[in-house]
Amino acid sequence: MIKPRVDKLMDKTDSHYTAVVVAAKRARQLNSYYRALGEGTYEEHTPPMVEADSDNYLTISLEELAAGKINYEYRH
Repeated sequence: MIKPRVDKLMDKTDSHYTAVVVAAKRARQLNSYYRALGEGTYEEHTPPMVEADSDNYLTISLEELAAGKINYEYRH
């Protein structure tokens, strides 16, 4: 089973595609944060914004999206 549920993600975004793109971008940011943390420099990266049971960056980013911690806007 996928956690968080897709219907919770759809409440926060307008399409599946948007949820995937936003979550993937945030997962890359989390990866950079943990990599920088291991190197001793973390000032430019945002730490996780929710308590997560998983160590998977994509799962953490999906949980942040479902919790409404991630905002996005379209660029024209």
